[in-house]
Amino acid sequence: MEKGTYALVIALKSEATIAVGKLGGRGREGGENEITFPPGYYVYFGSALGGLSGRVSRHLRSEKSKRGGGGEGSAKKLHWHIDYLIQFAKVVEVWYAVEGEEREWRERKGSLECIWCRVARGMLNGQILFPGFGSSDCRCPAHLIYFSSPPSFEFFRQMLEGRGYRAKKASPLSFRRRIGD
Repeated sequence: MEKGTYALVIALKSEATIAVGKLGGRGREGGENEITFPPGYYVYFGSALGGLSGRVSRHLRSEKSKRGGGGEGSAKKLHWHIDYLIQFAKVVEVWYAVEGEEREWRERKGSLECIWCRVARGMLNGQILFPGFGSSDCRCPAHLIYFSSPPSFEFFRQMLEGRGYRAKKASPLSFRRRIGD
């Protein structure tokens, strides 16, 4: 079981209004408020202390299940904020680092997903549209960064390396093959 950090690069082709769990608060009639997501690219940052392959695989299955993929993923409960967005969008890249491959993983201050998110916020056109998205267990303003055009993994990787960290990139299909899914 490999622990790690990941980022899902998600493409949303057209505007979508989505009820994202409790993120939007409660509406007037006690229901969930909806959030309107503009088209573009979203990068969601997470960590997987119980297993990187399993966590990312779960997110990729939730994307597949919305398109009628069937199987065990089709009845999956929406748990994390990102599960709601993925139902309307497509994961186009997975950026990741496995704990054992990242030097000084535990000696650094702060979690790696928070550090990755700060780096992405510093990228050209990176912005937080929805405060609190994906960051209910830390002090970050959000773990979802919006880009109007595809974010550059190479630039992200260079920024990370400048801080002493590393990351790899895979397509969803190659990530699935990597883990034997």
